[in-house]
Amino acid sequence: MTAAAIDPEPVPLVRDHAGRLMVPGTRISLDVLVAAFKRGKTPEAIHEGYETVSLADVYAVFAYYLRHRTEVENYLAEQQHEGDEVRERIQALYPPREGLRATLLARLDS
Repeated sequence: MTAAAIDPEPVPLVRDHAGRLMVPGTRISLDVLVAAFKRGKTPEAIHEGYETVSLADVYAVFAYYLRHRTEVENYLAEQQHEGDEVRERIQALYPPREGLRATLLARLDS
């Protein structure tokens, strides 16, 4: 086999309608995989936890992350910032109610 016979594999990530990087054919985002990797999970353990992502794709995503760490970290920070903004807007529209949990639990008992 010659080097010319080996075709490079594309990174198994696509943008969804919201602009998030996802593993194609799954509901698993780059954010989820990188977070698990940062917690020290092995690719095999991550694959077991997210069986819709092939083990090869888990390794490919991590290779991409390790080669493009700055860009991925910037993307993750942007995703976190956008999530924080959405959370703040929701909390402004629907502020937390004191005693809500107790009220809901009391309804279960009745």
